[in-house]
Amino acid sequence: MQTYSGIGCYEDVLAMEAAGKPELPASTYDMIRQGAARDPHAPALTFFLQADEHKDPETWTYQALLEQIHQTANFLHKLGADKDTVIAYILPNLPETHFIIWGGQATGIVAAINPLLEPEAMADLLNAAGASILVTLAPFPGTDLFAKVSQMLPKVRGIRHLVLVNLCDRVRGAKKQGAKELQQMEVLRLCGSGLLSSRLPAQILVHDFAEAIDSQTKDKLNSARVFSSSDYSSYFCTGGTTGAPKIAVRTHGNEVANAWSASQFFGSDTAKPRKVFCGLPLFHVNAVLVTGLLPFSIGGQVILGTPQGYRGEGVVSRFWELVEHHQINSFSGVPTLYASLMQVPIGDRDISSLDYALCGAAPMPVEVFRRFQDITGVKILEGYGLTEGTCVSSVNPLRGERRPSSIGLRVPGQQMKTVLLDEQQHYVRDCVTEEVGVIVISGPNVFSGYKIAEQNQHLWVQMDDGQLWLNTGDLGRQDAEGYFWLTGRKKELIIRGGHNIDPSSIEEVLHQHPAVQVAAAVGRPDPQVGELPVAYVQLKPGASTTVSELMEFAKQQIVERAAVPKQIQIVDAIPLTAVGKIFKPALKHLEIRNALSASLREAGLEHFNLDVSEDKTLGISLLVQLESSNDKAQAEQVLGQYPFHFKLEDDFKSAAVP
Repeated sequence: MQTYSGIGCYEDVLAMEAAGKPELPASTYDMIRQGAARDPHAPALTFFLQADEHKDPETWTYQALLEQIHQTANFLHKLGADKDTVIAYILPNLPETHFIIWGGQATGIVAAINPLLEPEAMADLLNAAGASILVTLAPFPGTDLFAKVSQMLPKVRGIRHLVLVNLCDRVRGAKKQGAKELQQMEVLRLCGSGLLSSRLPAQILVHDFAEAIDSQTKDKLNSARVFSSSDYSSYFCTGGTTGAPKIAVRTHGNEVANAWSASQFFGSDTAKPRKVFCGLPLFHVNAVLVTGLLPFSIGGQVILGTPQGYRGEGVVSRFWELVEHHQINSFSGVPTLYASLMQVPIGDRDISSLDYALCGAAPMPVEVFRRFQDITGVKILEGYGLTEGTCVSSVNPLRGERRPSSIGLRVPGQQMKTVLLDEQQHYVRDCVTEEVGVIVISGPNVFSGYKIAEQNQHLWVQMDDGQLWLNTGDLGRQDAEGYFWLTGRKKELIIRGGHNIDPSSIEEVLHQHPAVQVAAAVGRPDPQVGELPVAYVQLKPGASTTVSELMEFAKQQIVERAAVPKQIQIVDAIPLTAVGKIFKPALKHLEIRNALSASLREAGLEHFNLDVSEDKTLGISLLVQLESSNDKAQAEQVLGQYPFHFKLEDDFKSAAVP
């Protein structure tokens, strides 16, 4: 495959596109095979079950990885799966998860389901996806996946095969026998003297993954499948981890194009294979593509650290040790990860192998960006992407200027611009430089739509030349050097620790309470997790209730724990627009003001005035008036923890105390 030294500026993007794109593989399977051909004996996938075992991990060469992919695909083919069969997985970060993803895509369509969801939400997604094969964990102490899956399967219409991955297979040495005994006790606890199948609907056949693939052919696909780039490869849930199922349908061509574009952006002609750490969950597109398909496509090595990734015990606290020992070159994370890593001393660890760290999913606070780079010397590359665009749409260049708070330059091969739309979401014109508009994208990485046709309304913007572009729902601007900047979100998702929460999933529950007339949920800024969900409630005339009663009602009814509001306020009237719609910006501004005022007071600043406004160019903007210029350094440190532009003045008036 053609290699490229990387992007340094917007002119490099244009020059690369002018040079033309090589013929890309037709499928993710072919792309991995092409990457493996560089050196079949090179390490492809490394895994350690616990952080204290990281120096003695399991490793699969590219030859071994392809063998596992072939065996997995051939087993699924034996079950009757073809290119239209939906194979769902509800798994933590395990080597088997990769075998299922890529072996599943070599056979049919792989659907990723968040294992942290409650059973009801899992069932809704499996039904919406039309899955007939489900892969999940066998019972194991300390895990609840099998219990949740067995609880929800009676509500799922199409599942005919349940494939169980056994965590005991990853336990090695003297601990293995003890793990087996503990697992047997867990099975007895769940099923008594009966079989696992006794907890499942009668029509579902149960398979042990390791046993099932062991007898399968290792060196080829028995299906002899001929791939087309337009074949569907994966389903990913988007639009929030809660609420009505919204499934993005992606093709092999989408995933191959995005992996190729991203590899060329960063440069794929390095003399030695890249080592990439995967700590994000493998139900998320970033983990699958940026720390999966991309390194596999260029013969790199993926280091999979514990089933819980960054949440695994000891992973963050020993992260610099992991970097030093495994000579990690890059990793991806959300802003809260970088805030946590700053609390971990580097000491005398040699982390010079790190070329860069990627950050997405939520805006990076400027102070976190600055301090992390000052402390570690590691370059943070902020980027932007969405499931509907496969994963990566824009990134700050490794080999050029990185502009804090910018989402960078568009990746080669994908078009990206800002446009003005009318009230009916019809195209009016392209924005000029620095003018704020809706961000739209087009290119081979852009999916063809959601599985449920009704959800595609207003998804596409038709230009004057008839070409369709994806409406991202995000507001932004592009500067004279080609860098993009987010200024706001038309979508109202609450982003908590990198996970999306649909406000409607909170509002719909609160509306079911007999005393509630109107409910509105917004995100409250939080330096640890980005945003926390909070709700405002207006009661029906004559009705009464309490905040504690509403909180208990929400806890019982909201299916995803992360979406339960951290706070509910009962107000006389929720702000409305002139046409009677809920005006959420007013509530959002109130939460920003309250959250940041509280942070300033916690830092010892008592006398200040804080004003929140919308700037046409910068988005949400803060003006903070201080009592003394001596307070500026402290205020800058506090405000820098949040992703908002701010200006400090020292002309505070005592009457304006917030």
